[in-house]
Amino acid sequence: MCRDPFARSNADVSESRITVFLADDSVLIREGVRAMIAREHDLEVVGVAEDYDGLVNGASELAPNVVVSDIRMPPAFQREGIDGCKVIRKQHPGTGVVILSQYDDPDYAIALLSEGAVGYAYLLKDHIAEGDQLARAIREVATGGSMLDPAIVNALMRPMTTGGDLEREDEQLLAMVAEGKPIKAIAAATQATPAAVAEAVERLFVKLAEGVSSGSGSALRRLRMLHEAIVSREEQGETLSRLLPSGLAEKLRTEGRKIGETERLVVTVLMSDIRGYSTIAEHADPTQLASQLNLHRAEMNRAILAAGGTVMQYVGDAVMAVFGAPVSYGDHADRALKAAIAMHDAQDAVNGRWQADGLPSFGLGIGLSTGEVAAALLGSDERVEYTVVGDAVNLTQRLQQFGQPGQTVLSEPTWAALTRRPSKFEQLDPEMVKGRDTPVVAYRITGTGE
Repeated sequence: MCRDPFARSNADVSESRITVFLADDSVLIREGVRAMIAREHDLEVVGVAEDYDGLVNGASELAPNVVVSDIRMPPAFQREGIDGCKVIRKQHPGTGVVILSQYDDPDYAIALLSEGAVGYAYLLKDHIAEGDQLARAIREVATGGSMLDPAIVNALMRPMTTGGDLEREDEQLLAMVAEGKPIKAIAAATQATPAAVAEAVERLFVKLAEGVSSGSGSALRRLRMLHEAIVSREEQGETLSRLLPSGLAEKLRTEGRKIGETERLVVTVLMSDIRGYSTIAEHADPTQLASQLNLHRAEMNRAILAAGGTVMQYVGDAVMAVFGAPVSYGDHADRALKAAIAMHDAQDAVNGRWQADGLPSFGLGIGLSTGEVAAALLGSDERVEYTVVGDAVNLTQRLQQFGQPGQTVLSEPTWAALTRRPSKFEQLDPEMVKGRDTPVVAYRITGTGE
């Protein structure tokens, strides 16, 4: 490593200047790049190197804003530039990195960007003389941006179509396999029989395996990209499963439903509410109340899922769940009542612990209503939620208001749908509720046991 003899002293360098350390084993390229940088009033080369040790030691000592480096340098002419820059970034995390390469192989770009693209640029040497590409890249990475040569972007976007040793039909088949399409779907898309597609897939993998055995880099790259596609799809599925109600992620993957597409289902809706919550919140410490509410929701969630229900949403102190969606089943009313009883029991146990600690108890009123709803993913491309819409949802919210702490109120259709009815109940007088033109008949469960 050596300091750039043409670099100005620190006292002469304006605070607005971007300091650059340059590494390349070719003197001609190194001097040419330095001359290009020297034309820019806001860029300053402060040191140069011609091998891995000079790069790491020099940049570590001078702490430049940006390192501009070749990929292959002494001692082994492999990927010393990328490895050295990663070492420098660990020592000085804010350092921007611009890699100059004569290789448009996307594997080098992947190696460079494997830990993130922030503060990295990858340019081809053949293109840096075009316009101000190099200067723009240096400025970009100095402020945490990133930049890739368009040729690299094209290679990364089309990883399955490079190499030239597969026919176009094989390329298309491999792309569909990477997308996770089943044999029947591929057969429908290609107007072939499932048996013919299965045979073609087997033949394709034999061809790739033979290519790898013979040392074909393109065959190995295809298999690697296929593996990455499969892993990525599984990770997306796991993420989807955590973000969406139970059973919905698998339903979306298998049926491919779109936003706004609805299906009609007969379900039982459950809604619980904490009695006197506003008064509790008025006198409670907010942090402590949040802790209590979190434990309450965890217990309610556990009881609902144990009965096969789907937790739809939390609204303040209310919990809404549905039984019979997204996966339809016939005993949704029985499951909903079982969940309601379990929710009361779980909250009673929690209340016992809270009372011992001097904390306020939560008394639950729960409503159940059965009927036909429209179930759908509603929203936009930016945010969606799984929702059930129908009279049963609105009625459930009204019915839960009739329940005192520890009680569950059922609509008449829910009562009729039960295969096993509780022994402790009372039929309520028909009553008008908001939003309905006719009186509602309901049943109130007066005990927690069945």
